[in-house]
Amino acid sequence: MPRRALCIAGRVLLVLLVSGVTAWGALALLYSSTTNALASAVLAGAFLLCGLLTALAVGARRRARAAVTGFALLFAVLLGWWSGIEPSNDRDWQPDVARLAHAEIKGDRVTVRNVRNFAYRSETDYTPHYYDRTYDLGKLRSVDLIAVYWMGPAIAHTILSFGFEGGDQLAISIETRKERGETYSTTRGFFKQYELHYVVADERDVVRLRTSYRKDPPEDVYVYRLHGPLENARRVFLQYMQRINDLQARPEFYNTLIDNCTTGIWMNARINPGHVPLSWKVFASGYLPEYLHGVGMLAPGVPFAELQRLGYINPRARAAGDAEDFSRLIRVGLPGQ
Repeated sequence: MPRRALCIAGRVLLVLLVSGVTAWGALALLYSSTTNALASAVLAGAFLLCGLLTALAVGARRRARAAVTGFALLFAVLLGWWSGIEPSNDRDWQPDVARLAHAEIKGDRVTVRNVRNFAYRSETDYTPHYYDRTYDLGKLRSVDLIAVYWMGPAIAHTILSFGFEGGDQLAISIETRKERGETYSTTRGFFKQYELHYVVADERDVVRLRTSYRKDPPEDVYVYRLHGPLENARRVFLQYMQRINDLQARPEFYNTLIDNCTTGIWMNARINPGHVPLSWKVFASGYLPEYLHGVGMLAPGVPFAELQRLGYINPRARAAGDAEDFSRLIRVGLPGQ
């Protein structure tokens, strides 16, 4: 390739790099404060201007080296500030995520503290309630994937629910831990705005909230029985318990792309040999059930469309109300029960 062409290609790549860094840095600064939005916007605008001027200097070949050097130093300062932002378990949390669950593991017996089971009157009006329960790993009989849709087929919130002999179900939903007054934003989730939270809950809470109380937008909930060795299920359950305890001791940030409800399931499942390979369908979480069906983990031999039809539980959940056997009632007719 002629030298001139190489130089042009190099400048184009450098402009793209500067542009990408500028966009990331400006957004990081924009979302850096929830108390002084004006200051955050001013800092973000200033960084954006510096990045644009640097990109223009590179493109025009006017004092490009000085511009890039200055911008690199500015970005190094930004990274130093960014690395100093630490997660915390000590904030003014919204009531639904105020308590952290934790587990006491003694052989095959696992006592889970602070299992959430709120009594809802609406999505935001509820009476908090928690309980402690001991689970026997020798009586673990099933794992279900719960997929929740509200914005089309590509995106879903995913939950694992562990079923034990006698009818107990323990659902674990990986979510953002929001402070009072905070709302969820996909974009903010890239920028250390939410702590990572494992909601450990009764299905009458975490499932019924979504089938019966969330209205804006309404949510469609599907339940799929996962197929595989029970030993694998036990390892994943213990991995979840360890993760829950770790987050109590050392909080972490949620990340929209790499540490969310679905990537968290995949990462915890890596404890098993021969775990499901990483796929783009793990990131496009709405397609995770179809992906798992394709690798033989959902009712082999049953077409996915039929599993999806049978797995839709909203009507059964509404009919079950707060019945003690809610978990059994929502699974009536599901393949593999």
